[in-house]
Amino acid sequence: MWKLSNDSQSLRTMIQFSFVLLCLWIGIEFHLFMRWGLTAGGSAYVTRPPGVEGFLPISGLISLKYWIEGGIVNTVHPSGMFILLAILASGLLLKKAFCSWLCPVGTLSESLWMLGEKLFGRNLRINRWIDYPLRSLKYLLLFFFVNAIAQMDVPALRSFIESPYNKMADAKMYLFFANISSFAFWTVIVLVLLSVVVKNFWCRYLCPYGALLGAMSILSPLKITRQQKSCIDCELCTKACPSAIKVHKAVRVWSDECTACYKCVEACPVKNTLDVRLRTDARPVPGWVFGSLVVGVFVAVTGLAMLAGLWQNSMGKEEYLHRFQELNTQAYEHFGSGGTTDASGR
Repeated sequence: MWKLSNDSQSLRTMIQFSFVLLCLWIGIEFHLFMRWGLTAGGSAYVTRPPGVEGFLPISGLISLKYWIEGGIVNTVHPSGMFILLAILASGLLLKKAFCSWLCPVGTLSESLWMLGEKLFGRNLRINRWIDYPLRSLKYLLLFFFVNAIAQMDVPALRSFIESPYNKMADAKMYLFFANISSFAFWTVIVLVLLSVVVKNFWCRYLCPYGALLGAMSILSPLKITRQQKSCIDCELCTKACPSAIKVHKAVRVWSDECTACYKCVEACPVKNTLDVRLRTDARPVPGWVFGSLVVGVFVAVTGLAMLAGLWQNSMGKEEYLHRFQELNTQAYEHFGSGGTTDASGR
């Protein structure tokens, strides 16, 4: 406990590991649910875990807009919307802390570049003239998705939410990876290999979630803050930063790439010179407090959804069995190809 309260990296590792275990548990439950559905009920029934909807960001964005404009929390993938809200809330209040403290993909990405550092002694540093254009890719992807959803009115949003495609989007996602094509497989392999040699390749250049949180983090009141008077210009903070931010030159780190991982804070040899604060003259926020806030925000938003009865979806066993039997039909291939519901809601 003493180490967790005094060593932000040990605390962050524990939180990352706990969240990875949670995602693995959700994955196992969902695998058993899928086995039940794909065998037409021949296997033991396991309740579908709502947390799997956290991996349906597009559905979550559409659900959020539908709630804002239509005033209705849809019952198809409600938990996906609340997971998205929890992530957005953390981005607004705590910079991109979700990426470095909770996100399982971020944890995997960090583990890969740390492996590369051990294997090769260092990671590849991409020239800034190439780095900047590559970093814009995730913002272009974000703009594409947000712009497409922004043009949808309430009837269009409702039509997508109630479509067979969206209702079984989680099952389709599972089958995509379970029966992965050779092209998709090698794409994943290339991304993994790039993540070994380049720090956080996916997160830095391609993740739309990271782009969204990066843009929102500008508004975050908490920022890495450097006290110029006591700084000895050792540049250890900059060397420790996995996002290649020149921390030693900043008074307040405003960069959209900062994930508030506290690596630079831990690297600083002078006490109270580099830390996270609301203002330059405010009291520093210890790592254990920040970590508690990251977890607390996520648990608070998702917990309130559970208490309000807005976590589980409304689809029952019979409807799922019916839809599993139709899963390979055209209506479930993509939205707009027979993606409507009939009078029975099917």
